[in-house]
Amino acid sequence: MSLDPLAILTAFGLIFLAELPDKTMFASLAMGTRMRPLYVWFGTSTAFLVHVALAVGAGSLLGLLPGTLVKLVSAALFAFGAVVLLRGSGGDDDDAPDRTVTGFWPVYGTAFTAVFISEWGDLTQITTANLAATNGWLPTAIGSALALMSVSALALLAGRFIARKVPLKTVQRIGGLCMAALAVWTLAEIALG
Repeated sequence: MSLDPLAILTAFGLIFLAELPDKTMFASLAMGTRMRPLYVWFGTSTAFLVHVALAVGAGSLLGLLPGTLVKLVSAALFAFGAVVLLRGSGGDDDDAPDRTVTGFWPVYGTAFTAVFISEWGDLTQITTANLAATNGWLPTAIGSALALMSVSALALLAGRFIARKVPLKTVQRIGGLCMAALAVWTLAEIALG
């Protein structure tokens, strides 16, 4: 299997933009204020890796379907992602625990569990499955995992700065427009052949 750099960058960019305004970023930021950030990052990263593996597996199964059907499903999922991002997210729930947790395993376990539970059926998991079906499982897995782990690290290291300087609605809108463009692009691929 070839390792297409464009497929890796596509997965990274889409997943990064979709995850940046997500509640998981805020949960990572909140956990990082109460727990050791490096321990939190290990926990969130492990949970993200499990979700990427599950999403890539589901997307690889989609890849066994006829090409036109996969592209129609992909276009629909990209359009759904665009609507979700452009419509805006729900509340600003804080999924982080209320008490201080210390020690590697308790922090790791708390961070892993918070992300693992909150990411089920998340837009980034659906998008990862979608990309795996169309762009291949390995480049999608690499790009998606790097994007999710980067967002977690960014939240832990510079979350307060981003919240003050860059409106998350702007990031969310850019992600939504990228998803909409990919839906149109996928439909154009079907129409052109």
